[in-house]
Amino acid sequence: MKQFLHAFILIIIALPSVQAQDIITKRTGEKVEAKVLEISTDEIKYKRYSNLEGPTYVVPKAEIMLIQYEDKTTEAFELTATSPALATATASAGAEHSVKITPVATAELGIQQYNRGQADASTFYEGYKTAGTVVLVTSLLSPLVGLVPAVATSSTPPKTHNLDVPYNQLMQNPDYATGYKKKARKIKSGKVWTNWAIGLGTNLVLALLIAGSAN
Repeated sequence: MKQFLHAFILIIIALPSVQAQDIITKRTGEKVEAKVLEISTDEIKYKRYSNLEGPTYVVPKAEIMLIQYEDKTTEAFELTATSPALATATASAGAEHSVKITPVATAELGIQQYNRGQADASTFYEGYKTAGTVVLVTSLLSPLVGLVPAVATSSTPPKTHNLDVPYNQLMQNPDYATGYKKKARKIKSGKVWTNWAIGLGTNLVLALLIAGSAN
């Protein structure tokens, strides 16, 4: 009993340190457990949390989408039009540098923001849980009854306050907002019909078991 109590106390003591890491989310969707050391204008320096005595990694800021710090605060990083891939800088003698945004660059920026919205929705959107739970419970009672909330909720886009957007200012970008909302709606619909299918499958299995026991 004493050994169990000692082990339990050690786990409780160690738990805060286990959770005290920064989570770096790259634009590729990759997540890195890290300790962020420095954020400069163009770069982010960090160490992998699993090897704090190891090498320091330096990545371009443009490759990072979001950082969730150990205190659960988040910081999102926008792609700007001054990125070399998105803008053309011009200068004249004695004049300040200016940036020209070409139609192609604008389209590329829009696509990137749309894709970022889709990726963020896949990572953060959990507003489907209430609808999914209602459909699952009603479908377990009766798949036919469960069809009513399944059809209703899957055909309704998620409400704005249920979108779980990591950084509200991102939704001011129409391309990002479109990508996020479309992906969130797809996720919601998928979860709702998955739960309905679980209810249907459960009822079918029960019906087969009852029929088998009757024989």
